Amino acid sequence: MTGLSRLFVPLCLFLLSACTTTPAPLAASGDATRALLLVSLDGVHPSYLARGDTPHLDRLAHEGVRAEWMNPSYPSLTFPNHYTIVTGLRPDRHGIVHNTMRDDALGGFWLANRDAVGDSRWWSGEPIWVGAENAGLATATLAWPGSEAPVAGVRPTRWHPFDKDRTIAARVDMTAGWLTEPAATRPRFATLYFEHPDSSAHAHGPRSAQLRATMREVDAAIGTLLARLEAAGVRETTDLVIVSDHGMAEVPEGQVVVVEDMADPTVAVAVTSGQVVGFRPVEGREAEAEEALLGRHAHHQCWRRHELPPRWRYGTHPRVPPIVCQMDKGWDALPRKYLARRPAGTRGSHGYDPAEPEMRAIFIASGPSFRRGVTLPAFDNVDVYPLLARLLGVPPAPHEGALEKLLPALDRALPEAVPGAPH
Repeated sequence: MTGLSRLFVPLCLFLLSACTTTPAPLAASGDATRALLLVSLDGVHPSYLARGDTPHLDRLAHEGVRAEWMNPSYPSLTFPNHYTIVTGLRPDRHGIVHNTMRDDALGGFWLANRDAVGDSRWWSGEPIWVGAENAGLATATLAWPGSEAPVAGVRPTRWHPFDKDRTIAARVDMTAGWLTEPAATRPRFATLYFEHPDSSAHAHGPRSAQLRATMREVDAAIGTLLARLEAAGVRETTDLVIVSDHGMAEVPEGQVVVVEDMADPTVAVAVTSGQVVGFRPVEGREAEAEEALLGRHAHHQCWRRHELPPRWRYGTHPRVPPIVCQMDKGWDALPRKYLARRPAGTRGSHGYDPAEPEMRAIFIASGPSFRRGVTLPAFDNVDVYPLLARLLGVPPAPHEGALEKLLPALDRALPEAVPGAPH
């Protein structure tokens, strides 16, 4: 093709696309033969690995790439951090500031509120499956937070809501089915989610025999998935990234503060509870609320939202309550009515300061795009999103991650779709 032709053809294509009402999807520049699977093991701390319960995960980490650990974003809760991983934005930017929220225009948000979870107005930023779909790549998600809503008007090609009754085996079977389809329908990006480690550690504690049994079950499921991919001949064309959203700390029996004892409900209304407790002062009683809450207490500390520790990068979004209290590690805060339901014995909790070692998360990667036997220094979970975009060859949306921290994990230079997006 002559130099003139090379200039003329793209110009014609641009003019033709400008005449359509819906722009044609961008062409992704990644390897079209490869698929990318993102797996979440909710609540898994790095210490759960390499102790005899997880041979499949340990082999992936040893033969592929692992991080010393991954830092969660504040607050170290499930929905905020899952959405951070797929957008590269911290909760204060993407708007999922807690598992429970209040928005003046939208009302209340909580995990069991399926209408809110599926309402795109709660979810800002651009999750990786939206970027992939806009680039013409098919995607499939299984219960990943945010995937049940049409973010920016776009849904994954196939998506499934969270269903706690969907067995581990059923989840693996569905995911393996997607990834072993013919190339014409095989999704280029898929997600898989296991909440089971988190649930077990909450109920019995992070050092419990029950948690170790759960880790063995989840690890066996990963082994089954890998065997299915190998039997179908697609393991060598599948990149696998395994993460967790946060770790878990032990909460001894009795270490709980009653929310109503933190502030009189006639003075300040508790918007959230647990480990990150948000209060909204009653109109006209703001000074009383601040007098009762602000500062250091026996087992927690409270700030005005714009005065939170800067390293948390949290407090500017309007959904963040006016006063935020952070519980000390190993302490919970619950409304009085829930105390009678609280089981006796040691349990586990998260939501503490991300700098606490117990809050650390995992990162493991394996597949044709990754080097072998690499251990990365710790990094923040916002850094995962630009890596996912690079693996898929799609333009990254604006994000707060740093791809260069994960570039040493890559086996070869993957093509960039566009110059790096602003962080």
